Amino acid sequence: MTTTSEVIDGGDLTVLGRIRSASNATFLCEATVGEQVVHCVYKPVRGEAPLWDFPDGTLAGRERASYLVSSALGWNLVPYTIIREGPAGPGMVQRWVDQPDDSPDEGDTDETAASGPDLIDLLPAGAIPPGFLPVLQAYDYAGDEVTLVHADDERLRRLAVFDVLINNADRKGGHVLSGVDGQVYGVDHGVTLHVEDKLRTVLWGWAGKPVDDDTLTDVAALGEALRGDLGAELCGHITPREVAALRARIVALLRNPVMPTPDRRRPIPWPAF
Repeated sequence: MTTTSEVIDGGDLTVLGRIRSASNATFLCEATVGEQVVHCVYKPVRGEAPLWDFPDGTLAGRERASYLVSSALGWNLVPYTIIREGPAGPGMVQRWVDQPDDSPDEGDTDETAASGPDLIDLLPAGAIPPGFLPVLQAYDYAGDEVTLVHADDERLRRLAVFDVLINNADRKGGHVLSGVDGQVYGVDHGVTLHVEDKLRTVLWGWAGKPVDDDTLTDVAALGEALRGDLGAELCGHITPREVAALRARIVALLRNPVMPTPDRRRPIPWPAF
């Protein structure tokens, strides 16, 4: 039986529709090999809007590079991602993440749908449930005070460390997906791996907290992998200076294993979702 990755690699790619919420051209597709069908996201390079502060390479290449870093860490944070030819030319193709609310059962009710906060959510001020960490307080469109929170969840914590390593400039709440397989995935990594500090994220709940030893072991292994084939492969998608900057962030985290604090002028992407 053909694997999911093999279907994405070589299957016939058919566009099902455009994802309008995305800032760049983004399409829901299906890749087909025989009777096997895999849903995926396709972002053609020709549909990318130029960014003055990310002049090198392509956003698609940065998405692929971020997947390679995730894969080397062994954390399964980024869905399988490649660069391949598609209906609108070469672009990024990424496995679609099925989520519990994609196909709700007919028996679902508003009560079950509202059983608890999302992994990342806006809640009324003073109503933070156990197991959630506050990030900031703000006002909603009605003028009511709300708190941005996220779950104190090991899967999210690893994603927060990953964002530090790849220097993610755009970790919105909507870029964190809870899959039906029980995994938490990060998507939309087109503005990552810059040489300058651009970390902008909604996952600040662990700011100033130590990084555990198991995580540091994986980070150290990533640093070793950069000395070999991984470093060479990354240079096919980002600049050598950006690969060197990734290596420097790894070394910095190993020397001072503490999560950074949001002391920047714009620590959270806007909109946050």
